[in-house]
Amino acid sequence: MSVVALQQVLRDPRIWRGPQTATIATVASGHAALDDVLPGGGWPLGSLSEILIEADGHGELGLLLPALARLSEGERPIVLVDPPYLPYPVALAQAGMRSGRVHVVQTQGKDAWWAAEQCLSSAACAAVLCWPVNIDERGLRRLQLAAEAGHCLAFAFRNQRMAAQSSPASLRLRMQPDRRVEVPARVGQEACDSAVNLARRSFTHYSDP
Repeated sequence: MSVVALQQVLRDPRIWRGPQTATIATVASGHAALDDVLPGGGWPLGSLSEILIEADGHGELGLLLPALARLSEGERPIVLVDPPYLPYPVALAQAGMRSGRVHVVQTQGKDAWWAAEQCLSSAACAAVLCWPVNIDERGLRRLQLAAEAGHCLAFAFRNQRMAAQSSPASLRLRMQPDRRVEVPARVGQEACDSAVNLARRSFTHYSDP
């Protein structure tokens, strides 16, 4: 591997390089306890975050609302691609979101993650949320690369059955029906068994198998 190629690899924010690792660009989640355990202290910017859920509608969108509300104060839109339920404008407003900044894209089949890829790579969006079905590792890689190109927040909600599948996402969380959010321990870091409770949620570390 050439020196130039190695330098390009080392600039990747997903590469863990010990205490001297570069600061990761993030957006605060709005949950102080969660930010304490997220790498970089928030949602990674320009990277794909994969959130594994047991079923749709268990509060996964609420997990992101504080960050999305702040982003909605800007000029760039927040795009939801094929959400299982249409967002309720009143609920969004109560969470502090400007509903005019929220756009819903409805597609079918593979077009869902293709549409998400286009939104991410356009650099026109503040955040893109998608619920891709039957997406493989190659598709997730394309979403990751598109997020890097567009330098925006990217979230993919997938079923927890996909936990055994390899993923190129920079961040992978598990959200349980009781709204407990499990954050993987970083490489070189011991798993933390303690939980921090906040507003009926708990945030813990876990070690990937």
